[in-house]
Amino acid sequence: MVLTVLEPEGMYPDTALEREVLGPGVRVLQAHAAGSLAEVPDSVCEQVEGLFIFRLWLPAEQIARFPRLRVVVRMGVGYDRVDRAACAARGIAVCNVPDYGTQEVADHAVSLALALRRGLFLHHELQREGPSPVWRYVDSKLIRRAEVQGFGILGLGRIGTAVALRAKAFGFRVGFFDPYLPNGVDRALGITRFRTLPELMRHSDVLSIHAPLTRTTRGLVDAAALRELPRDAVVVNTARGPILDIDALEQAMRDGHVAGAGLDVLPVEPPVDPVPNLLAEYRARAPWLRGRLVVTPHSAFHTPEAWDDIRLKSAETMRDVLVEGLRTNVIPPEAD
Repeated sequence: MVLTVLEPEGMYPDTALEREVLGPGVRVLQAHAAGSLAEVPDSVCEQVEGLFIFRLWLPAEQIARFPRLRVVVRMGVGYDRVDRAACAARGIAVCNVPDYGTQEVADHAVSLALALRRGLFLHHELQREGPSPVWRYVDSKLIRRAEVQGFGILGLGRIGTAVALRAKAFGFRVGFFDPYLPNGVDRALGITRFRTLPELMRHSDVLSIHAPLTRTTRGLVDAAALRELPRDAVVVNTARGPILDIDALEQAMRDGHVAGAGLDVLPVEPPVDPVPNLLAEYRARAPWLRGRLVVTPHSAFHTPEAWDDIRLKSAETMRDVLVEGLRTNVIPPEAD
């Protein structure tokens, strides 16, 4: 029996690698959906046993259009784009690719933290007072020595661990909060474990978010949590936008409790009008935000090597689960 797999987003110019990895018993179809799976014809959906998802969302109404679907591979770490409850009701396995882009995202997170804490975004132009440029530094509460700062990591998975090692190498006092990890991780890495979120926040002159988006983490870093940070803290989010309350972040930045923020992820991507007020101010180059906020377009993972990894590891995961019946990277239905 020939199995059928669909890659609906046209991410790569051909399906040669997927066909090689999946083997001769699998037919690989490639569609070019512009905005949603709704654009894939029913005649194609009816054939599909395996589905690759990258940018597109897979809600329950689209899952229903795939009567033979057995495996969904989310081509990335996060799996919040997939309605896992609807998949579980049908016995459809949902997988992710947790081991790609780790180095890139960790580098990006630490780069944002360092750039903010060294005031690099404050020096966007030569200042002028009179007819000639003034060559001088800028005083800012952003600028601190690494060794006097606590670096807090929310979520110590693969990426969080990579960030911890990088931050430790720069001299930060590194700590983390992750209630799902067994004891002993802190000793192995030489960092501090905090038992509660408020304890982590009080430690964190720099807070770096690396948790998945789940029912328990949505809105976790809210106004109350931000107020637990030391004054003049920096917040970095390279995980998922809805974990951080962006309106609460704006207020904390306006009154000076948070000195700066680096955001690679937003509550809605790409942002659509009406955008959160913090983003509107950023677009308008509001003077109060100058040098204090940097936004990147969910690009922390982006390198040619990471794109290659996404493709290969997604195909290998599909092969393991759909063809060979293994449980590689399967997300438990009961996971938050």
